Formats: sequence, structure tokens, C-alpha cells
Amino acid sequence: MRPARVAAPGDGGYPARPVNYRHAFHAGNFADCMKHALLVRLLHALRRKETPFAVLDTHAGRGAYDLSAPEAERTGEWRGGVGRLLGLADAGPLADYVALVRALGAPARYPGSPALVRALLRPQDRLVCVEPHPEDHAALAARFRGDRQVAVHRRDGWEALRALTPPPEGRGLVLMDPPFEQEGEFDRLAASVALLRRRFRAGILAAWYPIKHRAPVRAFHAALAAGGARDLIAAELWLRAPTDPARLNGCGLVVANAPFRFAEECGPMLAAMLAALGARDSGEGWAVTRIVEE
Repeated sequence: MRPARVAAPGDGGYPARPVNYRHAFHAGNFADCMKHALLVRLLHALRRKETPFAVLDTHAGRGAYDLSAPEAERTGEWRGGVGRLLGLADAGPLADYVALVRALGAPARYPGSPALVRALLRPQDRLVCVEPHPEDHAALAARFRGDRQVAVHRRDGWEALRALTPPPEGRGLVLMDPPFEQEGEFDRLAASVALLRRRFRAGILAAWYPIKHRAPVRAFHAALAAGGARDLIAAELWLRAPTDPARLNGCGLVVANAPFRFAEECGPMLAAMLAALGARDSGEGWAVTRIVEE
């Protein structure tokens, strides 16, 4: 069956993501740790002001994952990710993230982004989750049933960007974390960043992407710069030289409208993560790069 078509962020339309991706196989891996540690830092920055904020999670998943389930056991990816971080005697700049993961049930369960965000909401804040997969949506809806601060939608995450932004609160964060199963995900992500910088200028945008080899990442950064958005930072972590297009060698998070000093705070966090998760490979590393100035 061909995927449905939805309104595109930038032009006439593109295929919606298929609903066969299951994050349960990858929960708690190094890419989750990197993305979620930076997400926690962004949420703490939003909490500094008393005024309400809203968070839109466009590819929310189930919300939490059983690390003893067959899916997680089959890959064992979490052992080289959150499993190592939980074993640190001193998590240093990752302490807030590691403490929150422990509080939410690790190592038995790994909290996805909805669980992490919900734990950091104050009474005046809201979370909106979008997930198209029927089973994952059902699990997410059950998790937050009766929670007046959380709304769960079964719809395409890219389409939701137009429908659900800007939020009434006027401030907050949009997390875009597509599975990168389809061609064109980098293009959709770049178009979505450009769209949101026009629609939700006060919002913080966080867009995750894989690093397999460098050519697609360079093209993505160039598309972001050409899209007219200002104030874009890319934080990246790679455990192997990004030269093999068949492997997830690293990942990045582009942040638009980052909070004050976020770029300076990223470096120590990525360095600590690489020290804990890296294999002392000659090709591993991290970087924080300003793609577009303010």
C-alpha cells in the first residue's frame, strides 16, 4: 500500500512516514542518550521563566520502553548506551539526565522523550505528542490517559507541525525526531525548521538526524542555511569515522533559537558522553558548530 500524502511544510506534499518503525529495538542506545541529554538541558532552560510553555513531540513513540523485552534484548543496543551511563560513579555534566533516567525506572525501563518531558513539566506547562503507529499510539495514550497536561494525537508528525503550531502559550519547544526510514527525511526536516522559524519564532526547535557518512549531513546543513532560518547550532557525536553509509556511526541535533549559553554547555556534555560510550576509536569525536548566526 502506498503511503498517504499530506501537506508539506515547504511545498506541495510528500509521503507520510510508514508506520512500521519500532523504536523498541533501539531505545536507550547512544543516539537516544545524546538526544535526550540535550533535550533535558533545553527543558531546564525553559523552566527558568515562570511563564507557561508547551512542548510538541512530533515522533513520540510509546513513551517508555521495557529493556528486558525481546526487542531490546535482540539488539542489546541499550547496553552500549544508557547501560554505560548508569554505571558512572560521577556523571558530571550529564548528571541531570542520568538522575532523571534513573528516577523514571532505568535500568528496567528506558524513558522516551514523552516521559522525560512530562517529568519536567510544571503545573502551568503542556505536552503534545504525535505518533502514527497504532500500537505505539495506543500505549502512549494509555500512559497519559486522564493527564490534563498531555495530549496524544494519532497523526503524521510532519502534518502536525502546521496544525499544532504556534501554541497558545507563545513559548516552548518542538522536538522533531523522524526515523529516517524514507528518502527525503533530511529535506523534510530542513523544510520544517524553516517553516517553524516563521510560524513559531519564539520557540526552541530541536531536530535529530543520523550521521552515517558526511555527504548527506553537509547537504542538510547547507539546506538549513539556504532556508533562511537564523540562529542554528548543530551538536554532533560520532563513535566511528562517519564513512560507512550502511551504519549509524553518529548523530546530531540541530537546535534553533537555543537558550543562552546552550552552545557552550553542549561541549562538556558531548565530551563526557564520548568518554563513557566511545570505544577509543581513532575516528570518534564530537563537535558543536554554529550553522547560521543569530
